[in-house]
Formats: sequence, C-alpha cells, structure tokens
Amino acid sequence: MDQILDLPFEVALAALFAVVMVRVNATYWIGRGAAAGMERTRFSRALHRPKASRAQALIQRFGPYAVVLTFLTVGLQTAVNFAAGAARMPLSRYLPAAIVGSGIWAFVYATIGLAAIDAWLAVMAASPLAAVLLVPSLAGLAAGLFKWRRRRTAAAPEDTVV
Repeated sequence: MDQILDLPFEVALAALFAVVMVRVNATYWIGRGAAAGMERTRFSRALHRPKASRAQALIQRFGPYAVVLTFLTVGLQTAVNFAAGAARMPLSRYLPAAIVGSGIWAFVYATIGLAAIDAWLAVMAASPLAAVLLVPSLAGLAAGLFKWRRRRTAAAPEDTVV
C-alpha cells in the first residue's frame, strides 16, 4: 500500500483504474461461466421461466446503471458484476458501465481513499492501540448518526398540500 501512496496522483489513478477493471471484468466473466454451467444441469429450466426472463430483461435494461452505482457502495460491486455476467448482459452495455464505474471508483479511492489510508497509517505508527480503537468508535458514530436521522425523519410531520 505504501507504494501506491508514493506514486504521483495520475499514476496512482491509472493503476487503481486498471486493478478495478481487471477485478470487475473477472467477476463478470465468472458470472457468465456460472450461468453457462447452470445450462448443463437439471436446474436449467429455472433459467427459462417467466420470472427469470423478466429478471433478465430488468438487468438488460437497468443493469448498466446498477453497475455504475455499485462503485459508490461498499460490498455490492462483486454481487452486481457477477449478476450482470450471469444474466448475460451484453458487453456493449456492460463495458461502458464498468469503465465509468471504475473511473469513479479509482478517482474516489485515489483522492479520499488514499488520504484516509495515509492518515490511518500515521495513527497506526503513533499509537497502534489508538488505531485499533478508532475503528469501533467511527462505526459507533456512523450508526448513531444513522439512527438519529431515522428517528428525525420518522418524527417529522408530513407536509400537507392544500
């Protein structure tokens, strides 16, 4: 990780973009392979039922937007890219979404992400105990803010239109 922190911004951005493009495309192709493998099993009929066809049509239509948006989340990228492959989203729709999403992810990671890692490493060098205690503290703060916002939204009177 230190090597990326030492790189010029443009080089780090390009390296991060390349890494994420390889990862998401590998996940997409693993999904395609899994779907092809399912065609050779007794479960293949399930792939051709009306519900499955409707789900596949939804992925064909809205999937590229979902692919791009997952790059702004934590934990959904792999699932959505796998699903795009399993649903056989055409490359003409998948690749542009993967390129845009990977670009967004690389930019965010090269700016905010690397700065956060650099700060984390500085805290870790100064006090490993403080670094370890920082994680649950930040998680608790985020959970508290989320809970406070939900309560505030639930308690807010609804606007009435006359």
